[in-house]
Amino acid sequence: MSENEIVPLVKNSILRIRDEMQDNTYVVEALRVLSVGGYRSAIGAIWNAVVDDLRNKVLFRGIHLFNQEMGQKINNYEDFIDSNNDDILIDGAYKTGVIGWEASEVLKQAKKTRHIFSGHPKSSDPSSIKVLSMIDDCVKYVLNIEYPVKIIDISEYIETLSTADFDRNHVAAENAMGDLPGKYKNELTNRLFTAYTHDQAPSTTLGNIEFIAPILWKTLPKDIKIQTIRRVDQVISRSNQTCTERAFNFANIVDGQKYLSSVARKYTIQPLVNRLKASLDKWSDEGECVKSLWKYSDIIPEDLSFDYVAALTHTYVGYMGGSNQYARKDFYSNTAATMIPEMIEKFDDAMIGDFVRNIKQSETLKSRITNAAKLQRLRNIGQICKDKASSGHSDTLFLDILCDPAKEPQLVKLLK
Repeated sequence: MSENEIVPLVKNSILRIRDEMQDNTYVVEALRVLSVGGYRSAIGAIWNAVVDDLRNKVLFRGIHLFNQEMGQKINNYEDFIDSNNDDILIDGAYKTGVIGWEASEVLKQAKKTRHIFSGHPKSSDPSSIKVLSMIDDCVKYVLNIEYPVKIIDISEYIETLSTADFDRNHVAAENAMGDLPGKYKNELTNRLFTAYTHDQAPSTTLGNIEFIAPILWKTLPKDIKIQTIRRVDQVISRSNQTCTERAFNFANIVDGQKYLSSVARKYTIQPLVNRLKASLDKWSDEGECVKSLWKYSDIIPEDLSFDYVAALTHTYVGYMGGSNQYARKDFYSNTAATMIPEMIEKFDDAMIGDFVRNIKQSETLKSRITNAAKLQRLRNIGQICKDKASSGHSDTLFLDILCDPAKEPQLVKLLK
């Protein structure tokens, strides 16, 4: 390809620069010197335009972020001029999300090209192809790229959360959270947890955190989620009931219960299981307990499994009775009954074994299922267990007998 063919391509590449950079001093200079074959000057001018654009983007993105990442004390554009280190600028732009990894690597190569051909007058003349390649990279990765999203100042953001001025705009929140670099997501998540679990936190702060935390949570890697939720154990050890309740509530609002430690799970689940067992046939209490247990139904500790399964089974089956107030004889908690089948859907093989063992051992349950309506309710959840059980489960035969009305005589014999 001849020089006459290359020059228009170089100019076309420069003309792809985004609109507000077209009249940039360095861009204008690059176009001017190209027309007279000033390739060295063109390389230098375009690199200066890249540096200028990166500085402005870093300042817009959040200079506090750049300073924290790179150990700098930059406050304004002039401070960049004084520091005059393009490597720090490129690395800082990458670490703060102004440019991506690929762009940072390409720019380092472009910087070397500028250093060789524009910084050393004794170097050979750069070819038009070299100029085209370098300029094309600079345009593609920087000069044609729009400004990044402005980063939040975490300290300022936390302060705003404590005021009524906090803007609960879902789109704005998603942009602010999603664009944070990883380490700042970690910092913000932990500061939100700390603020939320403080026993003097005002209701405004709590409400705003309950809005923003689930949005941030969706953007977090698993290790940060685990580390944050494991802090519940630290709060428990302080023995402050208000703080502990808020720690568990934080886990609930971000749907992070599965990351609770075994200690934290037992701390909150065991009292609920015990209360549900003690509340048999007290419909209101049963409904409240099941509603509270529902959100933990896929993380039940192994040593609570049997009691948990037994409590759900007895609650769902209910009892037969009579009442002047209700035109019914088949009694159970309506609230609990709507949730328990979904909770049983989360049983594993061990819990299915507990279900069968409970039927065989509970005299209360055996007595109640002598009534056809109560036996049918037991069959309803037994069918769920049968469908959930793995192939070859040791209790498959019993579940087959339980769920088949035609095999009721066999069931009666087994239970005797």
